[in-house]
Amino acid sequence: MKPLFILSLIAIYFSILLIIAYFTGKNDSNETFFKANKKSTWYVVAFGMIGASLSGVTFISVPGWVQSSQFRYMQIVIGYLFGYIVIGLLLIPMYYKLKITSIYEFLKHRFGSTSHKTGAFFFIVSRSLVASFRLFLVVSVLQYYVFDAWNIPFEFTVILSILLIWVYTFKGGIKTIVWTDTFQTTFMLIAVFAAIFIILNKLDWSILDMINSKEFTKYSQIIFSEDFNDKKHVIKSFLGGMFIAIAMTGLDQDMMQKNLTCKNPKESQWNVISLGFVLIIVNFIFLTLGALLFIYAEKFGISIPKIDGAVKTDLLFPEIALNSNLGIIIAVFFILGLIAAAYSSADSALTSVTTSYCVDFLAIEEKEKSQQKRIRKKVHIVISIVLVFVVIAFKYVLADNVISSLLQVVSYTYGPLLGLFTFGIFTKYIIKDQYVWIIAILSVSLSYALNSYSSLIFNGYTFGYELIIINGLFTFFGLYLIRKPIK
Repeated sequence: MKPLFILSLIAIYFSILLIIAYFTGKNDSNETFFKANKKSTWYVVAFGMIGASLSGVTFISVPGWVQSSQFRYMQIVIGYLFGYIVIGLLLIPMYYKLKITSIYEFLKHRFGSTSHKTGAFFFIVSRSLVASFRLFLVVSVLQYYVFDAWNIPFEFTVILSILLIWVYTFKGGIKTIVWTDTFQTTFMLIAVFAAIFIILNKLDWSILDMINSKEFTKYSQIIFSEDFNDKKHVIKSFLGGMFIAIAMTGLDQDMMQKNLTCKNPKESQWNVISLGFVLIIVNFIFLTLGALLFIYAEKFGISIPKIDGAVKTDLLFPEIALNSNLGIIIAVFFILGLIAAAYSSADSALTSVTTSYCVDFLAIEEKEKSQQKRIRKKVHIVISIVLVFVVIAFKYVLADNVISSLLQVVSYTYGPLLGLFTFGIFTKYIIKDQYVWIIAILSVSLSYALNSYSSLIFNGYTFGYELIIINGLFTFFGLYLIRKPIK
């Protein structure tokens, strides 16, 4: 597929997003930008959140992960479901009861201003890194298959991508995101189903043929329970997945901001719990696609792409979709699915980080009405610029598979949020609020040190994604140490 044709598809796609933004952003108020006027329909939010939860990382990196980890990711995804149930039953009723715009306002009510800002800070860092991880992956694909042909630098591709996101989110905010996520989820799912159908047809297989084949069996192991010291062990993956879901959805302004646009807590609960069940099915389909990609590559002698001499399994899906003579249909669906996957995550991240900074650090709701909109728009621009620099930085520091790197990072950055909210919900202690930021930083540092030397300290034990639990426990016990005496 020629670069100009790919660029034309992208232009058409963004034209549709701008049309959606035009109709959803007519009321350019902060109430619309931050809360969508509390009028979102739950099943629309739920469907759109599939795309936001999956993102470009799932679309490309999860299939590419199959070679090294088979279907191990399902252990984590099943843990996600139980995490979503906790969110629905525990966190959502609490957020609605408090009538808050930013979920980190809970920490202000419970502990004080420093805790509030510490929680918001860790969210902003976490979500900026997560969004940048996801956007970096997709921008790398566009660079490799489109812009390199015209000798356009990677940095320009990043700036163009984030500029396009800013254009369609700067007015409507979360109200626009709810509807663009729905549109983007549709394209993402169509793309993966189309890819599976076309590859099966090329292999002359039915679905039953695939399931019964030795080639598929080689890639499809789900449960890893042989060695508890191994980070792949099912218990570690399940618990890690459960707490990552609680942290990355229930304690994340990005995901909760969408949930809190529903009309009432019951609809929001239906939204998040149904999402947990749907993600099990959808992620299994993505892993199935990954197995098919490697089977197809082996059968037809397709090499996994390399960048700077390093093999990049993340690029196998685009390589097969665009350069293996499977036809124009899979190429078109891949490009549309890729763009949908990338921007369904990055656009909501830009909106939620803007919301958190405005509410949690600038106390925008206490400012004069005449200034509020102007402040929000300035912050939106600054956050966009920050994302540009972070995505560009990843080009020089990221070496591992993106989904693996992403889950490692969130184990560190979301841990303090897990500890703060757990302590606030399950204890009645008052704490010395001014020291909370020190506890949070120490918790991350201790978690990093423990992870680095765990095999020496614990006789070969290596941490997987359950590290987020340890991080949260460090924060929890640190808060206990700075509690005030009960009078």
